[in-house]
Amino acid sequence: MSSASADSGRWTWKPLVRSDLLARGFHSCEVVRGNLLVFGGLKSPTDPPLGDVVAFDPATQTVRSLAPDGGGGCRRSHHQALVLSDRYLCAVGGWDGGRRVSEVWAFDVERLRWEPWAVGSPAGQTPVGLSSHTCTKVSEHQAKVVGREGGLRMQRRYASIFTLHLDAARKSYWYEEEESRTASRAGHSAMLLPEGGPAGKIRGYKLVVFGGRDSADCDIAGRWPKGQIQVDLAAAPGLTEQLSRLVSAGKASGHPPKGLRHQSCSVVGPFAVIFGGETLGKGRDAVCNDLYVHDARSSPGQWFHFPSSNRALKRIGHRTCLLNDKLYLVGGFGPDGKTPCPEISTLEISP
Repeated sequence: MSSASADSGRWTWKPLVRSDLLARGFHSCEVVRGNLLVFGGLKSPTDPPLGDVVAFDPATQTVRSLAPDGGGGCRRSHHQALVLSDRYLCAVGGWDGGRRVSEVWAFDVERLRWEPWAVGSPAGQTPVGLSSHTCTKVSEHQAKVVGREGGLRMQRRYASIFTLHLDAARKSYWYEEEESRTASRAGHSAMLLPEGGPAGKIRGYKLVVFGGRDSADCDIAGRWPKGQIQVDLAAAPGLTEQLSRLVSAGKASGHPPKGLRHQSCSVVGPFAVIFGGETLGKGRDAVCNDLYVHDARSSPGQWFHFPSSNRALKRIGHRTCLLNDKLYLVGGFGPDGKTPCPEISTLEISP
């Protein structure tokens, strides 16, 4: 696959590193101790899920294997991951090659080994199975899970929202089903965005869910006062300023993404950056390479659409991850929706 960058005139993806270890789609990518840790995914849409952990060190621009495929851990695709105590990479739910699961496994980066965590009490509200869901960390002990639930043949118009309770000391977890519901979604995105108060101060946060269905509607899956969000939201002053200039240039349409799934989404300050994905209901050439930016500085938030003409950057099942004021694009399947891209790139925005 060509490593040429996509360029719409104001933004571009700049390839940094190519490695066969990165060639996969529907994986997870999280920041642990200054490295990007890539786990699981698929080599092709028909292959079984992977079980390896790969690390990218941005300081040395190197890629290495931390845990081999089949090394005694779990195998997952279409899962979600979160990090606890900057030590445990927790894989939540996903496809294990035979069924959707809701279990939590954790990779200990100090001991370089996997462990299944136990279901704590109460255990009666555990989802039947999860895949193509979202799992948003709101503290060292809780995350919000939204999206696909059930067996292979189960489809729902409305889906449950769960609070996932996590205890790293006891290596246990349990789910609590919320009273609220959201439109049924799979392959969607969740954005933990600030809500403004007087004099531009942040008064709290909201979890906004979009995509994963043939609609441009967004749902609010949760709201919290500022003091209840206990995660370290990565500071990215340089990229935030670049995004501010990009949306202020007046060269983008204001339409939100409609009928998009398996895109990437990363929150950068008051912005959410969405890239790629697959257009629902489109039989051919459904894989996208468009960039969307959601601006939460006003209420309601504004959408900005920046299309690209570079077909080589079409992506599905990829990930973006924010680290050290840079947004990284990792893996995914290319324009044909089945060939894995063995690259890490960074987003660059022209002055």
